[in-house]
Amino acid sequence: MAKLKTTPFDPAEHLKTPREMAVFLSEALETGDTAVIAAALGVIARAKGMRQLAAETGLSRESLYKALRQDGNPELATTLKVVQALGMKLNAKAA
Repeated sequence: MAKLKTTPFDPAEHLKTPREMAVFLSEALETGDTAVIAAALGVIARAKGMRQLAAETGLSRESLYKALRQDGNPELATTLKVVQALGMKLNAKAA
């Protein structure tokens, strides 16, 4: 019997367009879970390119990786810099 080989799924490989990235982040925001939101920003950042994002935000790649992981806790200023560098805006709406 042949062994089945699997590879880890990386959603960053499947986020190609700004629209796909925005939908991905919107879904994360809908959860209200800060860990999910930070992780989603991290996935989008990797999809765009962490080196490019670091240059655009003025933050180091290391600090971005640390802040934008599931157990990360990015400051609001960091989150806003990342969202802006990704070409997105955060909007509020009444529940």
